Amino acid sequence: MEGDRKWRPLLEQKYNETQPKISPDGQWMAYSSDESGKYEVYVRPFPEVSKGRWQVSTSGGDSPLWLPNGRELFYRNGDSVMAVAVETKPTLSFGASKILFKSQNLGLNESYGNPWDIHPDGKRFLMIKPAASTGAAPTAAGPRKINIVVNWFEELKQRVPTGK
Repeated sequence: MEGDRKWRPLLEQKYNETQPKISPDGQWMAYSSDESGKYEVYVRPFPEVSKGRWQVSTSGGDSPLWLPNGRELFYRNGDSVMAVAVETKPTLSFGASKILFKSQNLGLNESYGNPWDIHPDGKRFLMIKPAASTGAAPTAAGPRKINIVVNWFEELKQRVPTGK
């Protein structure tokens, strides 16, 4: 953190611009914007966002994710996960969007913000399943909580003696 540490927005448009994701090489920013009248996915150079803008999705899109190697961009479009090949050399270019898979569990739920992520191996996704009230398949009823156990090896050693 050198120089001016003053906070400033990257994009100051009259549109809703959300869900930014920086590419693995730190050179690009994918995000969602409603500037076309519906949410679409765009990419800009980062951090100099004013030096270009490319529209990636054409029939709706949100929640962009970069493949960990930066060669593919994923986004959600309704009940579909879309995949787009990305080339950065010699210039930035995108392949055609294609459906990677469909799932009823992709319904946009604003209370979750960005309800999915990609595993570092680039082969698996983690998704938050919407509650049954959203029209998705019913989920098992149960408490909505997360238990975080700190130093669980130490607790395990206390509870299960090793006999040494």
